[in-house]
Amino acid sequence: MSGLPEVSRFKAVDLDTQAVQKREKEAAESLVISSLQARQSVLPRGSAFERVATPVLAANSRAAESELRSARLRAEAQSKNWLPTLGPSISLTSLSDAVASIVLDTVLYSGGRKKAEREFAKSDVEVAAVNLSIDTNERVHTALMLYLRGQEARETATMLGGALEDMKHFECIMTERVKGGVSDMSDLSVIRHKLAKMQAQFNAETEIALASVAELNAMSVKKLGEVEGITQLEVSRYSAQPLEVLLSEAEKGRSIANAQIDRAGYLPTVSASVSSNGGGLTGSVAPTNPIGIGMGANLEAITATEEAAGRRVAQSQEEASRRLAKQEAETAALDRQLAEARALTGGAKANLDLFQSQYDAGQRQVMDVVGVYETYAAQAESEIAVKYDLVRARLDMAKDLGLLADGDDI
Repeated sequence: MSGLPEVSRFKAVDLDTQAVQKREKEAAESLVISSLQARQSVLPRGSAFERVATPVLAANSRAAESELRSARLRAEAQSKNWLPTLGPSISLTSLSDAVASIVLDTVLYSGGRKKAEREFAKSDVEVAAVNLSIDTNERVHTALMLYLRGQEARETATMLGGALEDMKHFECIMTERVKGGVSDMSDLSVIRHKLAKMQAQFNAETEIALASVAELNAMSVKKLGEVEGITQLEVSRYSAQPLEVLLSEAEKGRSIANAQIDRAGYLPTVSASVSSNGGGLTGSVAPTNPIGIGMGANLEAITATEEAAGRRVAQSQEEASRRLAKQEAETAALDRQLAEARALTGGAKANLDLFQSQYDAGQRQVMDVVGVYETYAAQAESEIAVKYDLVRARLDMAKDLGLLADGDDI
């Protein structure tokens, strides 16, 4: 009895080894699957993005994985479709007697149908594999978008929180000036209006941050409220072939295989069978599809289907190239805008410091400083928005290229 666990353990190891060998063979025979497995995530190890993506993927129900497993099992079954089949046969010899027998049937020539069926099943696996990669990358992208929305709201709220404290200080100064008759009540009303507006924006950003974290936690195996910071990604349109194009190529292979199956149906199929009731060896030669007046049109339709599959790949390639070129241009523009926004924020801060020092020296009024401070706060908020838009643009490109998760892990 003490040896049973060892037997089970070694058996499990053997099964894992066989599974790995099957996957390696599958990748070697398929350019689509090998391309998917070669993809490496652009999310740096240990970064905030990677710390978000890992628990989110762990909580993934992965319905597409079940579809891939089903397609693989169908492909494995079709890989043996050239072998003879064995099944029962029941026939009536008269109105009262029935004869049951076992029939061994084999196809000697199918006009390429059996091979096309194997190719169809193989392409079906490729389509399911690409769909799984698309599903996984979209899930990581959704989680990171939620994370970025929460981080942006949190950073904006932090900036507004500091601005609120300074604005309250200005309100106190103006209140005392109004009480002393130095300033007009209208100036105090303006400051209070600005303060109320800033407070409302601060509350809204705080609520957005809380809602984003709550939604992100709902799709993760652990709480992610403590994760902070953003990561600069390095991604190029030439890093990998877009998943959309890979899907079109896999669907093209499946469409062509299906067309070959339909075409083989108009060719003679030679089969032989032997029965266990002593009936001897019998054979048949007949096409699967009936030959009629519309056969020519059907054959032309099959040819057109193959041509259409190739054109869909070309169209998909063109659309993906256009979208990636647009995303790359937007990324370059946002990178430039971020540098400009940082320079403008620095200039606004320098103006605020100058006005503050002039106010302390009695050369400026409170309202002058309030106006400059409001300009600085608006520019700082704009810089935060551009910074996060740049990260989102790079994540969008990485999603289309399938670079938000390692191919081997998927």
